[in-house]
Amino acid sequence: MGHHTTNIKEVLMKKLLTLVLALSTLALIGCGGGADNSSAKSEKVIKVGASPVPHAEILEIVKPELEKDGIKLEIVEFNDYVQPNLATNDKEIDANFFQHEPYLKNFVTEHPELKLANVLGVHVEPMGIYSHKIKNINEVKDGAQVSIPSDPTNGGRALLLLERAGLLKLKDGVGAAATVQDVVDNPKHLIFKEIEAPQLPRTLDDVDISVINTNWAMQADLVPTRDALFMEDKTSPYVNILVVRQGDENRPEIQALMKALHSEAVKNFINEKYKGAIIPAF
Repeated sequence: MGHHTTNIKEVLMKKLLTLVLALSTLALIGCGGGADNSSAKSEKVIKVGASPVPHAEILEIVKPELEKDGIKLEIVEFNDYVQPNLATNDKEIDANFFQHEPYLKNFVTEHPELKLANVLGVHVEPMGIYSHKIKNINEVKDGAQVSIPSDPTNGGRALLLLERAGLLKLKDGVGAAATVQDVVDNPKHLIFKEIEAPQLPRTLDDVDISVINTNWAMQADLVPTRDALFMEDKTSPYVNILVVRQGDENRPEIQALMKALHSEAVKNFINEKYKGAIIPAF
């Protein structure tokens, strides 16, 4: 009896194996068959929210790479710093690429219901001090008007840069959390105007100097290495990051996107296209 059972098992196993092989052969024929009806259906779509420059431009470079993996990358452009995180959290998009870690930390503190994760650092966009009125940082006059970003993270970052440029002193230890109230020494009696970051380039005709994030500067045809009176260097802690929902870190599409963003192609594109205005962080 026992012997007989073994035979049945063997026969069944062989049949099963034949079936498996037949199916896998079919699958191979199906994929390689040039007719892309099947592959179009199985193509995965990943939606990533991004600022137009440089984030969306960098994402365009990885589109063909992801296409090879059967992933269609849809880039959703945003012109503000609030919606992309909300849209990622609400599953309207799968990821976003527009911010740095200090901004994300601050945002999540203000919106504790958001479950977001930083999965990858891609590049640094050095913040710069610009002017239409002076050519040298030493020419800043007494009572000069200075426009800085109104959101807390970039505002603090701007004040740190003004401190590094020797224009003011901040309270010890405030770091990136600095606000205008933390200015303890203001020898030039600078007057601060807090403006939404995207609008800063438009203030250049009205103020003496403006501290502008690189992506908004570039959209206004300002090149940091050429036009900034003073700018952050490569040691900036403000690396721009890819952010996803918590729990999605290991999704194959996200992993593929991360790999593509850290490719030589992206590094070369950043160096050639932005010529020092943006620095790869890998």
